[in-house]
Amino acid sequence: MPALHYWNYPTEIFCGPGALEILAQRCTLLEMRKPLLVTDPGMLALEPLALLKAHLTQADIPFAVFSDIHSNPTLDDVARGVTVFQAGGHDSLIALGGGSAMDAAKGVALATVDRQGLARFEWSQVIERYPSLADFPRLDLPKLIALPTTAGTGSELGREAVLTVSEQGIKQVISHPELLPATVILDPILTRGLPAALTAATGMDALTHHIEAFCSPLYHPMSAGVAVEGIRLIRQHLATACADGQDMVAREGMLVASAMAAVAFQKGLGGVHALAHPLGARFHKHHGLLNAILLPYVLIANQPVINADIARLARYLELPQPDFDGFVRWVLQLRKQLGIPHSLSEIGLDADAAAWVGEQALADISSSDTNARPLDAGDYSQIFRNAVHGQLPAVFHS
Repeated sequence: MPALHYWNYPTEIFCGPGALEILAQRCTLLEMRKPLLVTDPGMLALEPLALLKAHLTQADIPFAVFSDIHSNPTLDDVARGVTVFQAGGHDSLIALGGGSAMDAAKGVALATVDRQGLARFEWSQVIERYPSLADFPRLDLPKLIALPTTAGTGSELGREAVLTVSEQGIKQVISHPELLPATVILDPILTRGLPAALTAATGMDALTHHIEAFCSPLYHPMSAGVAVEGIRLIRQHLATACADGQDMVAREGMLVASAMAAVAFQKGLGGVHALAHPLGARFHKHHGLLNAILLPYVLIANQPVINADIARLARYLELPQPDFDGFVRWVLQLRKQLGIPHSLSEIGLDADAAAWVGEQALADISSSDTNARPLDAGDYSQIFRNAVHGQLPAVFHS
C-alpha cells in the first residue's frame, strides 16, 4: 500500500489511494467486533461496496449490510436501521457512500442508544440547551467509521445529520459531538466510478459549503481560512475530476476539499442551504444539484454585505476579474462547464410554492441564522422565484 496521509482534524483521517486497507486495523483498535455497514441501495452493485465487503471478509470481521434508505434519508429509514442494528446484535457502524449513508448511519447510532435523541438533539433544541460541546450529555454512541464515495457533503467530518421528516416535507438537523466518526478513510479509488453528473453536483455542494461558511457573519477565522483553501482546491480539481474520473490526483483533491468543508461550516452556512433543505425534502431533488443551481442567486442577494470579502477571495483564487462580479462569473462558467442547469425550472420546479419555500427557508435556523445578511420569508421567496425563472442581473448575462 502506498504511503498515506494521516491527520487528526477534527478526528482521525487516513487519506490516499488504497486507504481502505487500513479499515480492518481501525476496526480492531476501536473494538468494532460486528459492525453494521450502512450504504444506499445504488451502491449494492458497485465497486466500492464489493471492495469493502472483500476487505472485511478477508479480515474475518462479521458484518451485515443495511441499504434501505432514501437519497434524502428519513426518520423512518433510521427507525428501520435501528431495528436491523439491534436484531443483528451489532456494536458499531461503517458508513459507505455519500451524505445519505453518512446521515442515516449517524441517525441509527443516536437512536439506538437514545430513543428520543432525534428530537432531543434537533438543531433548535441544541441551540437552546447546549452552548458548547462540553455541555452535551455523554451517550457512549456506537463507534462509526466513515468512507465517502462522493466528494460533496463532508458529512464524514461533521457532528450533524440531516434527516427528512416525511409527513411534514421538511428536513431537520440533528447534532451531537459523538456523531463525529471515530475514523474517516478518504480513498479516491472508492470515488473513481462516480458518474460525471454526480461528481459535478456533489463537487458544487462542497463549493457551496465553503462559500457560505466564508460569507457567514460569525467570527471564526480558523474555519474561514479552511474555506478559502477548500475553494482553491475545488477550482483546481473539480473540472478535471468530472472530465476524467480515473484521475486519482483530482479525485483525492476533491475528497480533501469536501471533507474540509465540514470543518469550514462550523462557521455556519446560509441562504442556499436554507432554500435547498425544504426543496429537497418536498420535491425529492438532489441536494448538491439544488445548491449548485441556487448558489449565484443567493450570492447576488447577499452582495451588499459580502462584496469586499468576495473580492478578496477572488484575488486569492487569481481570477481574471478579481472582484465580486468576476467571482460570480467564475461560478456561472464553472456550472456551465459541468453541465449544471441554470434554473430550477430546468429540473421541474415552478414558482407556485414560493410562499411556502420562503417560510420554510426562514424557519431553517441551522442555515438561515448564519446567512451573510438577514433575510425574511419574502426575500427567500423572491430568490426562489429568480432561481426558478433563471433571472440574474443583466451584468451576468454575457
